Amino acid sequence: MMDKNFIGREQELKLLRNIMDSGKSEFVAVYGRRRVGKTYLIQEFFNCKFSFFATGIIDGDKEEEMYSFTSSLIEAGYKGRQPVSWLEAFDALKETLSSLPHKGKYVIYIDELPCFDTPKSGFVRALGYFWNKWASLRKDVVLIVCGSATSWMIENIVNDHGGLHDRTTHTIYLRQFNLSETERYLKTFGFKWPRQTIVETYMMLGGIPFYLSLLDRKESLAQNIDRLYFRRNSELSQEYHRLYASLFKSPEPYLRVVEVLGRTKGGLTRQEIATVLKVPSSGTLTKQLNNLVYCDIIRKYVTKAKNKPKVNDAYYQLKDLFTLFHLTFSAKFHTEDYWEQRLNTPTLNTWQGLAFEHVCMAHISQIRHALGLDRIAVEYYSWRSKEKPHSQVDMIIERADHLINLCEIKYAYAEYAIEVSEERKFRNRVASFVRESQTRCGILSTWITPYGLYQNEYAANVQYEITMNDLFAT
Repeated sequence: MMDKNFIGREQELKLLRNIMDSGKSEFVAVYGRRRVGKTYLIQEFFNCKFSFFATGIIDGDKEEEMYSFTSSLIEAGYKGRQPVSWLEAFDALKETLSSLPHKGKYVIYIDELPCFDTPKSGFVRALGYFWNKWASLRKDVVLIVCGSATSWMIENIVNDHGGLHDRTTHTIYLRQFNLSETERYLKTFGFKWPRQTIVETYMMLGGIPFYLSLLDRKESLAQNIDRLYFRRNSELSQEYHRLYASLFKSPEPYLRVVEVLGRTKGGLTRQEIATVLKVPSSGTLTKQLNNLVYCDIIRKYVTKAKNKPKVNDAYYQLKDLFTLFHLTFSAKFHTEDYWEQRLNTPTLNTWQGLAFEHVCMAHISQIRHALGLDRIAVEYYSWRSKEKPHSQVDMIIERADHLINLCEIKYAYAEYAIEVSEERKFRNRVASFVRESQTRCGILSTWITPYGLYQNEYAANVQYEITMNDLFAT
């Protein structure tokens, strides 16, 4: 019986139901960042009733990982001798499953799978042999493997070129909640926060269910953030480093990349990142960037140019909201109530503007819906001028109907009043974009603000307004 408070994941639940109803064996890889709810999804769907369940030990060595797996075998009914290799361990699993009373499908769930793959252990080869030689030949096995080390899961399971090549029958990449799901989650647990407070919560914590579970409805958002992040030994004060340690076995080079990107608004090219880091613009850096993209920490995009863009012209932009929050405020552990004392300060206001842009980028589907573009193909990206003085556009939505929504994103606590200086800057940005891109598409002035625009003479020139409520669309 699933928890009545279970929020979202409708597509994932539908897929799992189809997997259980299929007439064949299934190999399912579930991955996504730390604390996003992978384990919770699987345990809730199956009501923790597995034919076999094992979980890896974070930073364990081969002996510890083998001990964990063997203990799970014993819990499942194994009575044989201690395996000394992973081939023997999976043979023991076959023996154990074959001895169980059986009705329906064997459900094998291995959590924190990357932990088992210690150096030179042969774990992945043994897993591939188990699937190819036994499980895949049957019609009654559901093998579910799960891990937070997203790049490892993609490289070694989803896109493996060895024994597991093209063997997974389904993949589930679990993403964070969107604003609508975040609102539903908070309401389910008794929060009566207005939407602007929910947006600000999202700016700091993203839509990560575990982070949201730490909030206390009896406290204000500011009090929650002070308690969770800024106080000494608070629950999230070390989360930044734990996050990257869970994603990557050697997190240091990845931390350096995101710290560079955290200092830029529109992103940097690979060559620009290499220059700042003083490292070669090589395959190693490309792999690091691709892994960060896989993990939803950064995004990769190509801007419109008069010549066909090259791969090396792509920009990489930080997108993870918790990372942005940490990089902006991580050094601010001066007082017990730091956040409450810093409301409406310049640093906080600057961060809010950038974080709100990231929130909008994360809700491009909702923005497309508000613009009536559900059935029209689009590309979206930030844009910065190569001319001096450099100008920048927060978001460009390039449409298949030969129109472009050129979006200005502003964070405010009331209707936003466009002033003459801003209107002039916006017109200059449009002119720079048209000149440099040499586009022949029509340009549509589009402003995204929490409460819409104050209707003055300059607002009359805006063709589309998108508000905070549009971002909460389901």
